Amino acid sequence: MRRSAMVGLALAVVGAAVLLRGLSYTTKRDVLRVGDVSVSAEERNTIPPWAAGLAVLAGIALMTTGVRRKA
Repeated sequence: MRRSAMVGLALAVVGAAVLLRGLSYTTKRDVLRVGDVSVSAEERNTIPPWAAGLAVLAGIALMTTGVRRKA
């Protein structure tokens, strides 16, 4: 199996997992800063479903091109 097919498989699996279960990440940003004192807040963001679907489609495209090159 070619490298592009393996990368495509991994991308499709990760994209499908995000699409089915959802995935979120947290970011930390400074809300208020006065001299040496700062107040920060953590924001929880989710990965949009369209990005997961795009990852699945890109993974499928990489798998098909990787398999076709071998044959």
